[in-house]
Amino acid sequence: MIKTPTSSFETNSEHLATALAEGDIAATSRVFLPLGTSETLEQIERLGTIERALAYRTLPKGRALEVFERLDASLQADLVAGLQEQDVAEVFAALSPDDRVALVDELPAAVANRLILGLNEKERALTGTVLGYPQGAVGRCMSPEFVTTRPGNSAGETLARVRGRLDDAESVYTIPVTDAGRRLVGVVSLRDVLRAEPGARIEEIMKTPISVTASLGAEEAARYCADAKVLVLPVVDDEERLVGILTVDDALRILEEAESEDAARSGGTEPLRRPYLATPVRSIVRARVVWLLVLALGATLTVKVIGAFEATLEAQVVLSLFIPLLIGTGGNTGNQAATTITRALALGDVRPRDVFKVFAREVRVGALLGLLLGTLGFAIAALAFTIPLGLVIGLTLLGVCTMAASIGGLMPLLGKAVRADPAVFSNPFISTFVDAAGLVIYFLVATSILGL
Repeated sequence: MIKTPTSSFETNSEHLATALAEGDIAATSRVFLPLGTSETLEQIERLGTIERALAYRTLPKGRALEVFERLDASLQADLVAGLQEQDVAEVFAALSPDDRVALVDELPAAVANRLILGLNEKERALTGTVLGYPQGAVGRCMSPEFVTTRPGNSAGETLARVRGRLDDAESVYTIPVTDAGRRLVGVVSLRDVLRAEPGARIEEIMKTPISVTASLGAEEAARYCADAKVLVLPVVDDEERLVGILTVDDALRILEEAESEDAARSGGTEPLRRPYLATPVRSIVRARVVWLLVLALGATLTVKVIGAFEATLEAQVVLSLFIPLLIGTGGNTGNQAATTITRALALGDVRPRDVFKVFAREVRVGALLGLLLGTLGFAIAALAFTIPLGLVIGLTLLGVCTMAASIGGLMPLLGKAVRADPAVFSNPFISTFVDAAGLVIYFLVATSILGL
């Protein structure tokens, strides 16, 4: 028998679990000693709340700060509860203002206020700038630490400004250009500044800027940043004054969180907002149970429909054999349409005002799918049973697919129109509705063709 060697990650996990169980601080520290920041982060994320705090305390100060910065805000909040106040104050001060705000949103108000008051005046002001914007707005995710230049400055002067801000600026690869009133008038890349003669004026090499307002939704701004393929997206206020920057790494993080949220809600659960193994069982249950209750109530519609056509089923018991096939096909067709339109909404390919175009396309798509599946269903049912039953199955599949695709395409648009998450209006609710509506179509077609 060939024995598969244990990976170094699994070996480290086992050694870490043993050391923590025995309370051996020295052994815990030795496990982390040869690991890089990413490997350390993976091990920390897999631990429980108490074990995570114990393990974190054994890290060298520099490594500890790096790991803390890269943890999810929810895990940072858990860790804060297990650290000494002085340790918390140090890591909080070392965070960038936007990361501080993400952590503040996860902490109790009293703890958050105490941490903010412990900052120096400059850092408190920067953090307050980001905190001033509503949750969900890009202003809440931007960095207020950036380096700017003026149109009349030379390339040499701009490079000197960059060198003076290397330690605290979030990014220096794209430099916003502002006028005397802090209004954004252009952007210039560090590459172009380095390529230019020292005496060249910035206005000669700067480019027309693209920017977003601080009140814009974070996901929409992040999508704009990704589509524009820029390293830095300037964020301005309503008067075009520069107030911050959204970096591409923050934009990608926002999009990843949005994708995770949509995927979770499409599957009928709430997003965990933290690594799976670091999520308490009660939190997982809480994320799922509400949706299950809502869907269970919705499923009573299907029961009601079957009850209403009980006499039809008694007259033709064979009809019951095809119920799983028909409602499954309808649900899958609706889910396919909803997933496609939800994704198109996220990418900006369609908007709520395109509702009639989407409806027309999905009716055609559903009808063609129904025609293909209905023809196959007719052939199988006619050969296995009777031609009239084959007609019932074929026509039902045609009607169900057309209806399901139309509803599946419209529901995400409706959600967007009422400013709700389109994913909430997606797969779970569509399946429940389409199951009941599909059965109504099925029994009406059967009653008409079979004369029941």
